[in-house]
Amino acid sequence: MEAWGFWAAAALLVIGILATLLRAMTSARTDERGAHEFDLAVYRDQLTEIERDIARGVIPADEGARLRTEIQRRLLDADRSADKTIPAPQAHAGSAVAVLIVLVLAAGVFGYWRLGAPGYPDLPLQARLAMAEEIRANRPAQAEAEAQIPPAPRPGVDPSFLELMTKLRQAVQDRPDDQRGLELLARNEAAMGNLTAAKDAQAALITLKGAAATAEDHAAHAELMIMAAGGYVSPQAEQALVRALEADPRNGTARYYTGTMFAQIGRFDRTFILWQRLLAESPPGAPWVAPIRSQIEEIAARAGVRYTLPPATTAPGPTGEDIAAAAELTAQERQAMIEGMVDQLGARLAQDGGPAEDWARLITSLAQIGRTDQAREVYAEAQTRFAGRTVELSGLRQAAVEAGVGE
Repeated sequence: MEAWGFWAAAALLVIGILATLLRAMTSARTDERGAHEFDLAVYRDQLTEIERDIARGVIPADEGARLRTEIQRRLLDADRSADKTIPAPQAHAGSAVAVLIVLVLAAGVFGYWRLGAPGYPDLPLQARLAMAEEIRANRPAQAEAEAQIPPAPRPGVDPSFLELMTKLRQAVQDRPDDQRGLELLARNEAAMGNLTAAKDAQAALITLKGAAATAEDHAAHAELMIMAAGGYVSPQAEQALVRALEADPRNGTARYYTGTMFAQIGRFDRTFILWQRLLAESPPGAPWVAPIRSQIEEIAARAGVRYTLPPATTAPGPTGEDIAAAAELTAQERQAMIEGMVDQLGARLAQDGGPAEDWARLITSLAQIGRTDQAREVYAEAQTRFAGRTVELSGLRQAAVEAGVGE
């Protein structure tokens, strides 16, 4: 039904309801009056019958007089009772009720106008699922999505770094089977904002590795495609995500972007399931935790799920006792304590590893206490540990640049 047809039907329905309610109010008052008038009419008929019976000699005159008196008494009582029980019509009361009815109906129309979807067709669950699958099947390809993204401003790059990149590109072109060269090319092209070149280099690396390509390799390829498309998950990026999850069903990057893909096609129920589990299983510093926390409540609402976001957990830091003790130390003692905490963090990461957030914090802390050479070494090690993981590498690079040990 067209929009005008809907509003015409709605208007007729409102008018019909209003007329029915007003008629019910009027008939209620009429019925109350009608009952008493019926009693009076019956008594009058009885008086007429008595007079007729007396005239025909059916009943004696004295008996007729007694019956006449009794019925006249009842007639007077009924008339007095009607005057007491039925109040005089009050026009203002009826008008107030009519106004109230109109206001209620108007409020319903206004509420639907603001909250409803006039002219929108019914969308039962089966239709919504079919619509989501249709969107998924017919969504734009990777190349089409990239073509619609306006060129982004490139960050300023040191000329010496550009010279190194030129040499790296030439080296990869000369030796296309050099895995290390492709890894460096994909990483540095992404750092420079050349996302299309970065995804192409990552794709070449996966092709070179063949069956040895890891879940991280496929997840990094998917992420580069998604970033090159402005956050859109294309069918090609989805295929890369599937390959990543086939290699490692617990891969966080692939799980996060798979949830993003389902949200883009309208399957918020599947997004919520994926993200809720990923959020519960991830360490606080995981790169997907913050974006999930910022969106999952809206995703839950769209999925029709009542959900309360759990409190955020933070990375371990100094306790209140540590801060109080530090306030009582001399400058030299505080410096020694800070260096000791930094050394503990470095030893833990070197032995047990940790999320990229901890590595970034170590790089920043080392630079702040003047140990820039060590910060540079840690940055290099972190790049090796997180090779192919674009999100983590991006955060590490930002920390290194801010610390003055990265380009």
